[in-house]
Amino acid sequence: MFEKINERVKKLDVWDISLTKMSVLVATIIIVKLFPQLLNISYLALIVIVILLAARPMWSFWFKK
Repeated sequence: MFEKINERVKKLDVWDISLTKMSVLVATIIIVKLFPQLLNISYLALIVIVILLAARPMWSFWFKK
């Protein structure tokens, strides 16, 4: 399954990836507008979540050959 997904991802260019990121940003804004209590999460918890989610892609981008 992941092999097929990897083959499809290789067809994406910078514009496709940028548009995907922007759509996720807008979807996140919509979710926060629908559930404003999500804004009450502590900043430290959010920073830890961001670091955990970004660790593998950043490792693959900078260090994986």
